[in-house]
Amino acid sequence: MKYSKSTFLVFGATGRTGQHFVSIALKEGHKVKALVRNPEKIKIQNINLELIKGSITNHENIDELLDEVDFVICMLGDAQEQNKAPINTIFIKKLIPAMRRQGVERFLYQAGGLTRRYKVRLPFVTWILRNTLARYNGLLGQHKDNETVIEYLVEEAQDVDWTVHRAGIISDGPSKRILNRSRTKYSLATHVDIATYNFQVINEDSAIPVRRQEHIRFIAA
Repeated sequence: MKYSKSTFLVFGATGRTGQHFVSIALKEGHKVKALVRNPEKIKIQNINLELIKGSITNHENIDELLDEVDFVICMLGDAQEQNKAPINTIFIKKLIPAMRRQGVERFLYQAGGLTRRYKVRLPFVTWILRNTLARYNGLLGQHKDNETVIEYLVEEAQDVDWTVHRAGIISDGPSKRILNRSRTKYSLATHVDIATYNFQVINEDSAIPVRRQEHIRFIAA
């Protein structure tokens, strides 16, 4: 099912993937609402773009944000804060009930490529990368936060049409290729490729998880 002139509520719109996503959605004629701490970071001028100043840690009226929204997409990542507390998990546990109250059914959460699937061990090479590269760069808190988000979605949000994209991002360079889902393959991509994939997933009913099926999305070139 494809939405005609949908309204997307975007969290993480000022990030490198988020800015590409906002641009793509607006070019396709959709409306975008975005909760941002620093609106000046978004240089796009568009009548269909609404910027709301705030953050997930201090914005209380989530129901108001969800007014007339068709789809919620979360591309949040703040490694420094996530090393201190699971801020994404705390927020998602407020967001999902608000989505239920407002009748918003579709939700996409972007996690990292080194984030573990629900109750599944990481492949050995990925585990090595997580415990060397990610640890050295202070990203372990971010992945642990993502994992508790996934646990909450699997165990307590089966009534919501959610998808988790465990994105392997390599750079902010130009597009490399088209991404497709796979249960066995994994690849690295640029921010614009990830944003394009996130946007395409919205229009695919096949990407919406069914209860008790595999929920976590891989990416493959």
